[in-house]
Amino acid sequence: MTPPRSKSAPPSDEAPPRRPAARTLRSRFQGCLLGGAVGDALGAPIEFMRRAEIEDTFGPSGLRNYAPAYGRLGAITDDTQMMLFTAEGILRAWVRGRLRGLSTFTGVTAYAYLRWLETQGERNPHIKPISSEETGWLYTQRALHQRRAPGNTCLSALIAMKSGGEPARNHSKGCGGVMRIAPVGLFQYRRGPDQDAAFELGADLAALTHGHPTGSLTAGVLAVLVMALVAGQSLADALDGAKAVLVRHRHHEETLAALLTAERLAASTTPAPAAIAELGEGWVAEEALAIGVYCALVAKTFRHGVLLAVNHDGDSDSTGSIAGNLLGAELGVGAIPKPWLADLELRDVIAEIATDLYECVEWDISEYGTNDEEHERIWAKYPGF
Repeated sequence: MTPPRSKSAPPSDEAPPRRPAARTLRSRFQGCLLGGAVGDALGAPIEFMRRAEIEDTFGPSGLRNYAPAYGRLGAITDDTQMMLFTAEGILRAWVRGRLRGLSTFTGVTAYAYLRWLETQGERNPHIKPISSEETGWLYTQRALHQRRAPGNTCLSALIAMKSGGEPARNHSKGCGGVMRIAPVGLFQYRRGPDQDAAFELGADLAALTHGHPTGSLTAGVLAVLVMALVAGQSLADALDGAKAVLVRHRHHEETLAALLTAERLAASTTPAPAAIAELGEGWVAEEALAIGVYCALVAKTFRHGVLLAVNHDGDSDSTGSIAGNLLGAELGVGAIPKPWLADLELRDVIAEIATDLYECVEWDISEYGTNDEEHERIWAKYPGF
């Protein structure tokens, strides 16, 4: 067992933490989303397999590289699909606010999730269908119009939504809320690093489909972790900050207990398979988050951590995705094995939306701006509906 990477020394009053260079930040933004998608794709073919079945199929070490799923190598699942629509919703809300002066991130992102719902062959009967002028760039990516084992809670909550931005009326704490939230941490870092704002937006977006407090509080934690990691904090320090925000919210006990267990196991000599089994199978939010955090804490490399996160009983693609988000945000895109990136489905789309999350605050658009060409280009890609 490799011990967790050590905490970085706390900055002194005389030497405030230095903002990472633009090149480093771009690498971490790319690493976060591409890393999450890689973890998702690695977990896709073994999502519903027990550890014993995985070993029988792939050998005693388990799965080591992509295996066929959905007719190809490197296939993503609903985890990455919904992560992309989360990013698109945030970007469309940002564009609407800049160009129209009035926007809500929760409301606009809810409509992004309804567009994802339509890519799955379903639609909400209470809200008008998507018009051609509202589709935007992401919806036109035909590879997204495939069902990849979408979560029943996400589907049913979006079908039942009566108005954009309305929280789910269920009591689910499945991992479908937390596994899609990494873009919130990236965006909030560029908007202005604010732990409370990142936590609230992450939790609010998860609550659109998952009504149990743990189903949304875990998402708030992941958003804070991603924001801290791209800023250059160690995961250990990022966890301290996220827990400090978490405990200010009601019903935090379940999520906090899972994180503390992940940290305890990461600091112990417990073999990784036994530690992950103690954390759960990842079907519910606090287990998925805890497994992703544990695997990132003990990881020797990106490859090592993500393979730990998928080779277990349970929701391999979601735990792989969360571990990949965390390790990619911390280590940057260069840490992801090149063959995994080469075969990753929708790699260029994922990379482009990560770049847009990084660059959006620099777009020359405003309600009273004069750069008509930029205005038209950005609005065509991310119309603020």
